[in-house]
Amino acid sequence: MKSFKNFFFLFLLAVSFQAALAQVADKSLLTIDRIFASGEFMGERFGPARFIDDGKFYTTLEASKDAAGGRDIVKYNTETGEREVMVSAKLLIPEGSSKPLSIANYIWSPRNNYLMIYTNTARVWRQNTKGDYYALNLKTNKLAKLGGDAKPSTLMFAKFSPDEKNVAYVREHNIYSENLEDGKITQLTFDGSVTIINGTFDWVYEEELDLRDGFRWSPDSKSIAYWQLDVSGVNVFYMINNTDSLYSKIIPVQYPKVGTTNSSCKVGVVSAAGGNTVWMNVPGDPRNNYIARMDWAANSDEIVLQHLNRLQNKNEVMLGNAKTGEVKTILTETDAAWIDINDDMNWMNGGKEFTWVSERDGWRHLYLVSRDGQKVKLLTPGNYDVIDIQSINEKDGFVYFIASPDNAAQRYLFRISLKGTGKLEKITPAEFNGSNSYQISEGAKYAIHSFSSSNKTPVSNLISLPDHKIIKKLIENKKLAEKIESITKSPVEFFKIEIEKGVDLDGWMIKPLNFDPSKKYPVLFYVYTEPAAQTVVDRWGGAQYLWYEMFAQEGYIIVSVDNRGTPAPRGREWRKSIYKKIGILNSADQAAAAKALMNKYSFMDPERIGVWGWSGGGSETLQLMFRYPDIYKTGMAVAAVSNERFYDTIYQERYMGMPSEADSVYEKCSLYSYAKNLKGNLLIVHGTGDDNVHYQNAEFVINELIKYNKHFTMMSYPNRSHGIYEGEGTTLHLYNLLTKYLHDNLPMGAR
Repeated sequence: MKSFKNFFFLFLLAVSFQAALAQVADKSLLTIDRIFASGEFMGERFGPARFIDDGKFYTTLEASKDAAGGRDIVKYNTETGEREVMVSAKLLIPEGSSKPLSIANYIWSPRNNYLMIYTNTARVWRQNTKGDYYALNLKTNKLAKLGGDAKPSTLMFAKFSPDEKNVAYVREHNIYSENLEDGKITQLTFDGSVTIINGTFDWVYEEELDLRDGFRWSPDSKSIAYWQLDVSGVNVFYMINNTDSLYSKIIPVQYPKVGTTNSSCKVGVVSAAGGNTVWMNVPGDPRNNYIARMDWAANSDEIVLQHLNRLQNKNEVMLGNAKTGEVKTILTETDAAWIDINDDMNWMNGGKEFTWVSERDGWRHLYLVSRDGQKVKLLTPGNYDVIDIQSINEKDGFVYFIASPDNAAQRYLFRISLKGTGKLEKITPAEFNGSNSYQISEGAKYAIHSFSSSNKTPVSNLISLPDHKIIKKLIENKKLAEKIESITKSPVEFFKIEIEKGVDLDGWMIKPLNFDPSKKYPVLFYVYTEPAAQTVVDRWGGAQYLWYEMFAQEGYIIVSVDNRGTPAPRGREWRKSIYKKIGILNSADQAAAAKALMNKYSFMDPERIGVWGWSGGGSETLQLMFRYPDIYKTGMAVAAVSNERFYDTIYQERYMGMPSEADSVYEKCSLYSYAKNLKGNLLIVHGTGDDNVHYQNAEFVINELIKYNKHFTMMSYPNRSHGIYEGEGTTLHLYNLLTKYLHDNLPMGAR
């Protein structure tokens, strides 16, 4: 009897083991390891590609056959596909080294006589903007490292002069020019320091105005215009590193929180040969205004500035005299809420006119403005938003841009005549139903077209314009597509839900496998909700999409909804209705959407409603858990802002106003005063080295929850930044944590 029991036990063990192996081998099922640790779902890569010679050719990087570990720069004839190795990796081996340079980026000189290689990069805030630069003379094949005796990885934003004689760059907060012929280095600014920043930016300018590269060559190569920031007076936020040494280290970050002192900003022009800077006499307090954009104004005598007041509801376009510093305002844009910075200012008609994007008629449209600002002509009439200008072909008389008049979740290429009288023409064919982006050549004859949708993996093609015919398939992602097809999955379904009369919100939903509408399922809402991003976009979602499909395999419904105030192409009123209502309007819309969906769909279990988000989505998760505790039973808040006063000046004041003028607004919008309402399960996750949303935010909301005896779960990631990805195993650990918390607190499956 005993032996039979042993045999039966071993038999059951073997069956269980075989079943486990079968499950592991079942490639139709997703796991956290497969998604975040295996590299199994990596797609193909192409580029970076550069069109040259007005699009007749393009260049890209390909693995070298002649130099192990290196990449050749290969030139293709755009029409015929004829291939030529333009720069062999063997030419990119520095003196004294046996290995070719690792190419982070490559830049052609204006007439393609030189090639510059960016390598050995280092991170500054969000991006790797420091590194080493090498210049290759394509006539002599001589490779030279730029920067003289500069320390490794200290050069920034190296750029060829238009005449190809010099390269300018930033080094330790000063600007230099280096002669390409003899290597002579001329220092142009001398006051760069910890607090005086020339040619680049402080934390807040980079994060919120998307400014990193802070200087511009004049068209005649004789001058350089540049920003200078004085960050003295900006308060320092201290982060603490407890893990990299025996004793803790303090990491100071000059970070202007809401209502505090900003950097002082000014713009000047200096001769490329050296000398004194001519500063622009821009009016107003330089600490309470921003110079948000600057460039040369289609000549070498004037620069053009976008001068933004601190409330960011007035943008003055100014011309500055490069020799005298005198400035004059030629155009003023105002808004009752805020103004988005204009990145689509292009000079036309020999500098007599410029293009300008404005919401002055309620939609984001392109205008043509005379140089003196007196004549303003609408080029893109209609009830739709111009999302992004792709190319302006003055010779053929067309402007190409991204828009989506009929579906806010999608993106397509359109064109219209520069005369302002033509018919809007959709260029993207109907077969590419989803999100489309383009890299268009000079002259707009060719483009690299990239496409994906929520249910289709990314592809890229070389195409001709305007007929959009495919010349060559660049990325097909067949292996990735086959992998995705082998997974048992549910499609992403897009919907609209009415939350009040006349207000429809866009959303998407992934239903469980083997979905039975007569049963009830748990629902996880993914939120962001603030003016910086949409979540409801019809494009490939990568690892996060696969994570949601894993949950669908387990019996969860995944939903995301874009509330009013998100940057969807639905008109100015839609986007700016959230002004001074962050935390109020977005939360109300999300809660109303959840209620409306549950009323509409009986298969959503009201007792199992969860929500999660990151950054602004983490903030919204806390808002919903505190403001609407009867709806949301489980929340996972990652890197959340818990008090709007803790965030930076440019972002928060743009959408909320100054706290000195809107104390009650900040009080009403902040979530901490609602912490006492928490009823459900709450997970708070934060990196202690987050220089964007400081760890202070987590500690603040934790104190509030403790005060009201509210229980929650907390996970801190030592020294991780806002993205929580640094360190071995971090991403895998984070998503395992989130997954386990959801499993434990929002039970899966149909009931």
